[in-house]
Amino acid sequence: MSTVKIYDDSDKLFYIGGVVRDEILNKNSFDIDITYIGNALEYCRKFGEIIQENPEFKTVRIKVKKEFTSSNKEVIVDFASTRSETYDKKGHLPVIKQIGCSLKEDIMRRDFTINSLAKSVKTGEIIDYVNGLDDIKNKKLRVLHDESFVDDPTRIIRALKFSTRFDFELDEHTKELQEKYLANINRDMSYKRLKKELVETFNLNSQKAYEKFINENIYKLVVEHSIELPKINIENLINKYNVENVWIVYVGTLKDLSKLPLTKQEQKILDDLPNCILKNDLELYRHFENANIETVLLYAILFDEKGALRYLDYLRNIKLEITGNDLKNLIAPSKKYRQIFDEILKAKFKNPDMTRQDELKIAKSML
Repeated sequence: MSTVKIYDDSDKLFYIGGVVRDEILNKNSFDIDITYIGNALEYCRKFGEIIQENPEFKTVRIKVKKEFTSSNKEVIVDFASTRSETYDKKGHLPVIKQIGCSLKEDIMRRDFTINSLAKSVKTGEIIDYVNGLDDIKNKKLRVLHDESFVDDPTRIIRALKFSTRFDFELDEHTKELQEKYLANINRDMSYKRLKKELVETFNLNSQKAYEKFINENIYKLVVEHSIELPKINIENLINKYNVENVWIVYVGTLKDLSKLPLTKQEQKILDDLPNCILKNDLELYRHFENANIETVLLYAILFDEKGALRYLDYLRNIKLEITGNDLKNLIAPSKKYRQIFDEILKAKFKNPDMTRQDELKIAKSML
């Protein structure tokens, strides 16, 4: 763990959550989170350059000066004030009750026991109020209280993410709580937060996670209709091709993502998906020539794997050498251009070694 050397009031500073968990699991942690018993926004300004701050939650991201780090290098650290919260509106952001509460109160608002460990910056002592160390040892995911999923249903996706990353499983009681919630979902939730967790989870590209997502009815957080597990292995498919938006290839199989706040590019991926099987090479080529690869992969999963792979492995590499300008020398612009190009494409699908002269010969023959 990258360590911070802050001695003034350091008995009030604790590494918290994932950074402590990852150290115990001997895994690299990309984020350093420290909680301060008090108002971190006021306390931490003196240690470095402020990159980002949230006055409401009294959190601050700081580029800590090298003299305050054990590595003698600047590091990015997220400082948070201890706080207690209530979920006045279930499924949405919590309301802060108190800033500067005790460390134990701060820990008890968190999601799972494995993310609820603290480590003293001053002494290195591990603080474990919720038996998180035992759960890490036993590879179990356990919520801190029975209303956890009711308060924040995105924790169900977070559990899926952590089970994928660490090969952990829900403990029996937590599993029962999850099943109970999924049988009676509160649809009034923050879909922006839900999408964030879906993106982080499925960008891990895990077929095992996707099968849990479907088989354990977790997908019902997104859609109400029933979904069957596709026969194709999505992880293998994504590994074969260069995919930018991995997550949407998985979640897009639900077909209706209207509840999620999608970007224009993500919406285009779904809008370009045909609603039936394309009949031949020309239809495949014309439909997907301006589509994202994620659209083609969704078509493979939902409709026609053979046709999609033929397009990806062969058809998309076919390019015509003649252009509209060539046809202008033969005929005035008209709807016949499309017909000519289609006939040349069909010929080139059969013989990709055709030359520009071969293409022009076909064009002339059609006039």
